[in-house]
Amino acid sequence: MEFRTKVDIPKASFEIPPCERMLFVGSCFADNIGKRFQEEKFRAQVNPFGVMYNPASILHTVERLSQSFSKEENAPNVSVFTLGTNHVYLLKKTGEIVDNCEKRPQSLFEERQLNVEECASYLEKAIKILTDLNASSRIILTVSPIRYRKYGYHGSQLSKSILLLAVEKVIKENPSACYFPAYEIMNDELRDYRFYKEDMLHPSEQAVEYIWERFSETYFSKETKDFLKEWKPLKEALNHRPFHPESDEYKQFMDKTMLRVKALSKKYPNFAL
Repeated sequence: MEFRTKVDIPKASFEIPPCERMLFVGSCFADNIGKRFQEEKFRAQVNPFGVMYNPASILHTVERLSQSFSKEENAPNVSVFTLGTNHVYLLKKTGEIVDNCEKRPQSLFEERQLNVEECASYLEKAIKILTDLNASSRIILTVSPIRYRKYGYHGSQLSKSILLLAVEKVIKENPSACYFPAYEIMNDELRDYRFYKEDMLHPSEQAVEYIWERFSETYFSKETKDFLKEWKPLKEALNHRPFHPESDEYKQFMDKTMLRVKALSKKYPNFAL
């Protein structure tokens, strides 16, 4: 008997190789997943200018980063945009959408919601910047499963709906973009509250790990999966904290570990500690 509904995810049309150059921009869920990629030695930048919750702020990050991506070899091959909300804050004085209110008085800002077309437009502009820099660039769009209590749970669902419709519009018109259903996995497969942190809003570490596994199944090449198997015991060895780090036994253990790391570096040229 099946006691849960599993989200069907078709195999992606492209594969992510080991130690790929990647970019993660978006909500705090992008932070969680992106940091896992960094731990697994992908060359990943994660929210370099802070968490960005809405499509306009994601575009702002890409625009700022594009100045450093002057050459194709510096631009990410795979980018992951995690959309949190369609709510934005405008500075009343200029009408400009701000990414961070920087603890300034609330009276200086006006809150409004982006519609489907506006969300899609910001995302398409960000995608165009990346694909202009790197024609083979791929963009994975996903909607954060984190609910926003400040909007009310119904309001949060409406916001997610706008984002989902915008994403659908974008991927239909951009062959370089695709959708990964993190939102659906959390709400359909992991709907039990044991998969949430104590605030009952954010996914638990176990939930993030499961979503990582589903992502791996969808996008990772066989070579990437082989690399991760080889890297796992080395990562555990390097993270080990001994009681007696000055002992000869531990020094010998680390010498052997570093020899294995060196061998892995030769096998996978893009790997680096």
